[in-house]
Amino acid sequence: MTADSPTLPDTSARRAPHGWRWAPAWVLTFVALWPAPGYAEAVMVLGALAAIVRLLMDRFRNGTRLLSSGAWALTSALFAAYWLPQAISAVDAVDAPRALREAAVDLRYLPFLWLVAASVANAPARRTTFNGLAIIVAVWTLDALAQVVFGTSPLFWGLDQLKQAISGRPMCTPDATLAVDRLSGFLGPCNLKLGMVMASLSPFLLFVAARRMDVAGWLLAATLVGIVVLLAGARAAWITYALVLVFSGWRLLGWKRLAAVFGFGGLLLACLAVMSPQVRERVVRTTHVLTADGAGVDTALSGRAQIWSAATCMVIDHPVNGVGARGFREAYPACDAMPGQRPAWGEGPALHAHQIILEILSETGVIGLLLWLAGAALAWRAWRYATPQAKDRARPAMLALAVTVFPLNTHLAFYSTFWGGLTVMLAALYAGSLLARDGE
Repeated sequence: MTADSPTLPDTSARRAPHGWRWAPAWVLTFVALWPAPGYAEAVMVLGALAAIVRLLMDRFRNGTRLLSSGAWALTSALFAAYWLPQAISAVDAVDAPRALREAAVDLRYLPFLWLVAASVANAPARRTTFNGLAIIVAVWTLDALAQVVFGTSPLFWGLDQLKQAISGRPMCTPDATLAVDRLSGFLGPCNLKLGMVMASLSPFLLFVAARRMDVAGWLLAATLVGIVVLLAGARAAWITYALVLVFSGWRLLGWKRLAAVFGFGGLLLACLAVMSPQVRERVVRTTHVLTADGAGVDTALSGRAQIWSAATCMVIDHPVNGVGARGFREAYPACDAMPGQRPAWGEGPALHAHQIILEILSETGVIGLLLWLAGAALAWRAWRYATPQAKDRARPAMLALAVTVFPLNTHLAFYSTFWGGLTVMLAALYAGSLLARDGE
């Protein structure tokens, strides 16, 4: 090249290595396969193994071509905050073999976090991933609304027919199908987590709708997703979705118009309570919290007061490192305050604490809680010192993660395969987009 030749900009630092360009497609495939947990888990494991192999082939060189140094550090720290409590709790767990197995298996989350963060590490990849998640949530919403009209989820029906053609067995037993009392959508009647999943992932759809069609797009998406969340029946999802509406809508609408949105939401809930016995039953059950006695509160909370009492007992008996990750069910009988009474959820022990703080304390102890708080502090510090541009590009993932772990709510089990995978995925999307390489 001569001295007069133009100098071309070096864009190599902005491009992911060839082996990582499939990261957005991998993440979207993982999410799309949630109705078939076994296949989704296989995709996660294969992706994690592919990430490790690729890094070994590169000898961990040129890591900043994949992620920024800040993203490497934050994703690894968030993994440590999630995984170390498991490992420490396994030392003297109630079910030590299972706790050790859970800790060993969850090591896959470290390369999983790196790969998910890589799927949003530059502008083109992030656009593909976030738009893809918005499309998936939109499809799930329309599918659930179709179930309202036709009585069956088209997506789940198609998957069920495919499974029966392959294995001769349905995805869900007839008894479970008959017992379902809420909208189940693409997950089916054996996995009644539709409301929680839709509420947690709704920011991706709402932000894309607002960007494409401004206020009208946000209102349309918020209404359709809101109907699905209400009919899905999980009151924890109602709280989660209300938080999403507040923090995604106030900058777009202002407080006065946002208050009108919530007024419309209250009217919609009243209409659904009249038309849907399931929604009406949950509204009536919620009013029991206004009674002064403990039985009324426990009824309103679907037996969770009894579960929380047992979780408190476990914290007192195992304050340092808990009873072990996923050991709640084994420790529950010894801490059940009403062993002779049938619990509100039916037969058998409670499987987890149904509340993030109590789950962490009961299963991983004070050490576990301190490590989780350290991870939260690092995530908050990264947000606090980020540029306005970085905050804008990470806002959907930040909001999805924040409402999922919001402590003043009830929760699914964060150390379970399904909800744990969803949570760490959101953490990686947050870290990868906030500290993206195109922000350097």
